[in-house]
Amino acid sequence: MEVDAEGVRTYYDELGTGEPVVLLHGGGVTADSWQGQVPALAAQYRVLVPERRGHGRTPDVDGPVSMEIFAADTAAFVEALELGPVHVVGWSDGGKVGMSLALSRPDLVRKLVLIGTELTHAGGTTANQALLDPGGMDFLAAAFRPQYEPLSPDGPDHFDVVFAKWTQMWKTLPDVDLAALRTLPMPVLLMQGDDDCVRIEHTAEVARAIPDAQVAVVPGASHGLPLEKPELVSQLLLDFLAEPQAAKFMPMGDLRP
Repeated sequence: MEVDAEGVRTYYDELGTGEPVVLLHGGGVTADSWQGQVPALAAQYRVLVPERRGHGRTPDVDGPVSMEIFAADTAAFVEALELGPVHVVGWSDGGKVGMSLALSRPDLVRKLVLIGTELTHAGGTTANQALLDPGGMDFLAAAFRPQYEPLSPDGPDHFDVVFAKWTQMWKTLPDVDLAALRTLPMPVLLMQGDDDCVRIEHTAEVARAIPDAQVAVVPGASHGLPLEKPELVSQLLLDFLAEPQAAKFMPMGDLRP
């Protein structure tokens, strides 16, 4: 399906009925990356999976890109379909877009989930930071090109154009001010693999900055967590999105100040 979201002809998949859940894919990939979660979530929710400008089946738009631009596009998508407020689940760059949306348009976000998402440069692992090196960029281009070329309405040759935009965005990405997270009114789940691109210490720091945060570190999983353990990720999402939340029997943690 497609919708005009303030000039961005946005492709999206949709399945199920109920409260809307918007799944935001990672950088350079497509809606298909959520195939492990859509069926389970759609049994209880209306699941929508938009593809961002220059990704998958959504055409590119002239000009640079940023997480703020992608977040504004997402807000336009939610409003074009008259969905809001919605549950937002973002993976990798999708999590950065989700956080930007939550900070700029909290009225549109009911609950927020970040999967494998670092919010500052220091929050990423050494291997994650190395992706900005020439060898890392070559690796990413080789991984993303085969997903882009068969689907893009702009044609396969346009990949070099969008990849240059992504590269510029990644290299100039500003840190999120963690103090600003104290203003978030919605519950937030921070999820990652124990061998992810995010330092676990960073995830704990982010959780402490958010008034209502939960943390899930999945053992034996990498940055590909939703693909590696789809059933577990789906169950964690369903548990978090459910209302009411299960009561805590004996809270004794240190995530709260």
